Formats: sequence, structure tokens, C-alpha cells
Amino acid sequence: MSLKTWLSAAVLGTALVGLGAQAQTKWDLPGAYPASNFHSKNLMQFAEDVKKLSGGKLDITVHPGASLFKAPEIKRAVQTGQVQLGEVLMVNVENEIPVFGADGVPFLATSFDDAAKLWKAQKPVIDKKLAEQGMMELYAVPWPPQGIYSKTEVNKIEDLKGSKWRAYSPATSRIAELVGAQPVTIQAAELAQALATGVVTTFMTSGSTGRDSKVWESLKYFYDTQAWLPKNLVLLNTDAFKKLDAATQKALTDAAAAAEKRGWEASKVETEEAKAALVKGGMKVQPPSPELKAGLQKVGATMIDEWVKKTGADGQAIVDAYKKM
Repeated sequence: MSLKTWLSAAVLGTALVGLGAQAQTKWDLPGAYPASNFHSKNLMQFAEDVKKLSGGKLDITVHPGASLFKAPEIKRAVQTGQVQLGEVLMVNVENEIPVFGADGVPFLATSFDDAAKLWKAQKPVIDKKLAEQGMMELYAVPWPPQGIYSKTEVNKIEDLKGSKWRAYSPATSRIAELVGAQPVTIQAAELAQALATGVVTTFMTSGSTGRDSKVWESLKYFYDTQAWLPKNLVLLNTDAFKKLDAATQKALTDAAAAAEKRGWEASKVETEEAKAALVKGGMKVQPPSPELKAGLQKVGATMIDEWVKKTGADGQAIVDAYKKM
């Protein structure tokens, strides 16, 4: 081979390598929960599926544990194009877009079946709100039902008065106000430390978050109130989606549909496994007393009315559609 021929081949090879590199699109997907959490595991499987279905053309790197952006920052990062997609807890967005808080209203939807109906009622309104901000939703997965964690026994609603209550959303802050507790804003990534230092003594969250944070090291009681099933939503920047070719777009949406189905089933399994882990850790896991349940239902009724008033026609449309299902 002559030097000229060799050089030509080398230049062509370099060009082909360059074209191959350009053919692969790399995205980042920040999440707020530990890599061991079932939501994060689902994100990672979703990323693997996208890569496989797209023939390697779309490569998504998942960043769990708030390692790339903190939980409250993720939605804005997707909206501004700092990242192409991200996972958010929907109730965390409620201050900006009130209808995102429907699944955080206590005792509106208190089972997986009800949560699925509520999502079906929410989705058209959510899609519209996201489109106005240059985003779209890929899929949503619920957390296990929410219960009360406490350092001391809670037999009635009055027992929560004065406690240091972990708040992570407008709804959980409002619950604190209604029961006379002291709200303290703590995100999931900081919960274990807040418990260890006594910053928090009571809160409502899923068995899954309780297990992730090893709450049994600081708290003793879990009351399985099944108050609501908040959802995590995977957001996508619309401009980023439009830059993909049709086949890659389909790979993304097909993987998302599979992730949603898988995530709902995983959440059901997680519900039982997490409660078992709490018991193994030494916690007393029990249903709420009739007095506590009655008190919480009154709080729920108040908050449903307040939420509908706050969200107006959009909120009323969601509640009406949900109740007809």
C-alpha cells in the first residue's frame, strides 16, 4: 500500500469513527432516590431498554441519589435543557403547578387501583401543563401507600401535636398545620441524618422510604394509614425528543410504557417487602386505631376541599373525572 493510499484509508477510517460517535446520542437522567430504591432500579432498567431498543443510538446515564441535581432542582433542569429528562416526585411541583398535587391529597386515592384511576384523570391536565413549559411526560410510578412514622405512640390525632414533622411537599406541610405539629422541610436524601439528630420525630411517607433511611435506628412506630400513593413522574424536554429520529423516539416511548407497567408491579411488591423490613428492624407496624383513622379522615376531607378551591376548574375536572371511574 502506498503512503497516499494509506493516508486516504486512515482519513476515511477517522471520518467513519467520527460519524459513528455522532450517531449515538447521550442523555443524562437525574433522580432523587438511592440506587437501591425500586424507582431508581426501574430508571436503570428503562435506560438499558432504551439503549437496546434503539440499537445503541440513545444512551441514557442515570444519576440516582440526587447526585446530579437535588430533588427540587430536577424539574427546572429538564425544562431549561440542562438535562434531557429527569424523575420528579409530583407533589414537589405542586407550588408551581397545583394540579401536580392531586396524588398527595390525603384519602382521595388510597389503593393501587384508585391511584391508577386518579392518574388516568390527572394525565390530560398534566400533559397540557407540561406542554406549556416545553416538556412532556414519559411515565409515572406510584410509591407504596403512605403511613405515619413516629418516635412515640400515636393513638389519636392529638398525639401528633407539637411533634417535629418532616414535610417534603405543600400537602405534608398542611397536614402538620392541621394536626398541630411543627413542619420541618427535609428531602429524602437528608432524612436519615435528620432523624439521627432529632430534627424530625414524626412524618408520613412510604414503607420504602422508611426502609431506605433505616428509620428503625431512630423511630419505633409505623402506622399503616394508606393515606395516599404519591407518584414519581419522568419528565422529558420536548425539544430533545424532537431531535431524535422516529425510530429512536419509538424506542424511548416503548421503553417508557414497559417501565410504567413494571414500576406499578414493583411498587406493590415493595409495599409488602418494605413493611417486612420495618418489622425486621424492630419497628411496631400496625393499622391506625379507629380514633386516629377518624381524625385523619377529617384532615383529608378538609384538604380535598382546599385543594379543589386552590386548583379551580382544572382540579375540579380531575376530581370529577376520578369519581366517575
